[in-house]
Amino acid sequence: MLIDHLNQQLLERAAEGLQRQRRTAHTACAPRQQVRAGDGAPPRDLLGFCSNDYLGLANHPALIEAITSGVHLYGAGSGASHLVSGHSQAHEALESLLAQWMAPAIPQARVLTFSTGYMANLALLTALADEQATLFCDKLNHASLIDGARLSKAEVRRYPHGDLAALERQLSTCTTPLRLIVTDTVFSMDGDQADLPALLALAERFDAWLILDDAHGFGVLGPQGQGSLAQAGLRSERFILMGTLGKAAGVSGAFVAAHPIIIDWLMQTARTAVFTTASPPALAHALLTSLQLIASEEGVQRRARLQQHIAQLRSGLQTLIAQFLELGWSMGASDTPIQPLIVGDNAQALSLSSALDAQGLWIPAIRPPTVPVGKARLRITLSAAHTSDDIQRLLAALHEIARDFR
Repeated sequence: MLIDHLNQQLLERAAEGLQRQRRTAHTACAPRQQVRAGDGAPPRDLLGFCSNDYLGLANHPALIEAITSGVHLYGAGSGASHLVSGHSQAHEALESLLAQWMAPAIPQARVLTFSTGYMANLALLTALADEQATLFCDKLNHASLIDGARLSKAEVRRYPHGDLAALERQLSTCTTPLRLIVTDTVFSMDGDQADLPALLALAERFDAWLILDDAHGFGVLGPQGQGSLAQAGLRSERFILMGTLGKAAGVSGAFVAAHPIIIDWLMQTARTAVFTTASPPALAHALLTSLQLIASEEGVQRRARLQQHIAQLRSGLQTLIAQFLELGWSMGASDTPIQPLIVGDNAQALSLSSALDAQGLWIPAIRPPTVPVGKARLRITLSAAHTSDDIQRLLAALHEIARDFR
């Protein structure tokens, strides 16, 4: 019965253009990889525009050397949770350095590291949002924030994406003693940014806290890659910030930066931290080198190159707007490495992805529930490791394919 039930649902997903397929990379994370599809065919050389390795650090020689050194120092695994025996001096040093990074934006900042950003967001919302709290969530928040809100004991109110007037109305009618505004800083599927100064003003006016998911801002934004708060030049103890370490930082893991009391509470009660094995110390050791690279002159140059790539892509896409509009496609308004080409129909998004694949370009189709129904798209992501020629190749392919789709 269970097999028949699940098989029928899988068939229905496939009919709706929602079936997902994995590919297997045979080489290191980089714009050019050898990739094998799930059909048993041999690996092919593909130029990818789908990784979150925004600074191109995942295969950086200094990080390879650092993680190798970390393995020799600490071995392969941690052996237990942080609260048992798995917390190493590498973890301690990483949390200390991240706290220094966040101190300009969050007074007295302390940091707690997690194995993944998903686990960090679940921890934040389930540990902080009890029966006395109300969560105010942007409707386009990441799935981990949505799931954390569902698992919390708080009342949950969702406001239309970026609609701060609607958020203000919700806050004005809230009667619970604890109010938590929850938002991505850079939205993962659209690449647009939350209005952090306006959100902080609302938080101060209504005595609320701001839980910020800076997964796609950390390492990319701000003068030294310190993220969205550094870019906005904001400072407040109301900020509770989650950043990931497997995107721009090029390794793995996540962290929460907040007031010391909040971090102490998470350490005692966050189930995704208390009841899981600590990440390998070698990763924390490598991340120390990653943070040094992000803040260094090389990091500045990589962010500048990334901005050049964003400008080149957006300028080139402007010449295709008329073709896109004819097809019912549109480009998102994003100044970040996430550049969505919104197609709408699931089948058409899959066809567009397949047409690009035939030209050796890897950009998967993103469909519901990752994005709203009717908003299927290609999520084009750029990296400092791309070249200007790579982006020109993508633009030429899109021009040719858009012409053929008409």
